[in-house]
Amino acid sequence: MDWTMLDVHNLTNSCRIDEYKRPVFVGVYSLVLAVGLVCNTAALYVFVGLTRRKTASTIFMTNLATSDLFFNLTLPYRIAYYWQNQWTLGTFLCRLSTYAFYLNLYASIYFLTALSVFRYVAILHPVRAKTLVSVRRAWLACLAIWLFIGLSSAPFLRASPHKRQGRMRCFEPHTMSWGQILKMNYMALVLGFLLPFLAIVACYGRIVLRLWSPSYRLKRSARSNRKPVYMIFIVLSSFLFCFLPYHVARTVHLHLMAQGRDCQQQTLLVHKAIVATLCLAAANSCLNPLLYYFVGENFRRLVKSALTFRRGGHSALSISSYPPRTATTVVVPEAP
Repeated sequence: MDWTMLDVHNLTNSCRIDEYKRPVFVGVYSLVLAVGLVCNTAALYVFVGLTRRKTASTIFMTNLATSDLFFNLTLPYRIAYYWQNQWTLGTFLCRLSTYAFYLNLYASIYFLTALSVFRYVAILHPVRAKTLVSVRRAWLACLAIWLFIGLSSAPFLRASPHKRQGRMRCFEPHTMSWGQILKMNYMALVLGFLLPFLAIVACYGRIVLRLWSPSYRLKRSARSNRKPVYMIFIVLSSFLFCFLPYHVARTVHLHLMAQGRDCQQQTLLVHKAIVATLCLAAANSCLNPLLYYFVGENFRRLVKSALTFRRGGHSALSISSYPPRTATTVVVPEAP
């Protein structure tokens, strides 16, 4: 069952927005697929293929790119569904596509939060960070995130296609009560969004205060200080423009549906808002590669080296994998 598609259930014909949402979803999902598939595949290639030494940042970004790529690979099924206006791909792919969206949504939120917390420790507690911010701890945190999000999203694996008005439908509810749906929504809202959001706001507030302190600015170059600023801007943009609108619109939408509101102009606008905010949530998989590029100076260097040497007919992999042994050679994104 997909919360985002509740607008087409138990509504009159005049209140359905199929003609609005179908071209919107097809267009946006196609764009997200093209950009996200290329960018996240390239990011994984850099993290796994070109980066010899791993850091905590590398581990979190690798898992984040993996989650985004998994979601990107399920987008062709959603595009085909909205293009054909019916589901023809069987039960398994319907369940997988529904599950992939929520797994990616909340895994992305938690990976970004974990990355922010590790960055907070590295900046405010640099001495303790030498033991706390480690590759092993990053892997353990990622494993915990995958288990928590994977298990909590498991109810969406029960989604299955069903027939309505002579067509097979996916991403639409047909078995759950409104009480169950609202409980799931508020659990996801609190545990999946509000708590991580409050955590990153608290971490970034302390980081900004530290960056503005005269003593810290004297110790670090202006170039070094830019990386935390880039990270704060990109992560907060993800939360404020991709995650927050979707959770607000979904909560309002579910309450209107639970109250049995008739097809009013206000209700119809909320139905359209849920489509727009869902597109913003899906577009987050295209925003995360900006984080890899701007936060990791060495990630930028590897990408630029790959593009430069490939244009010159050389192999970027050989250069990145076997760097000259000098004191200035660095081939991995810096630790948080």
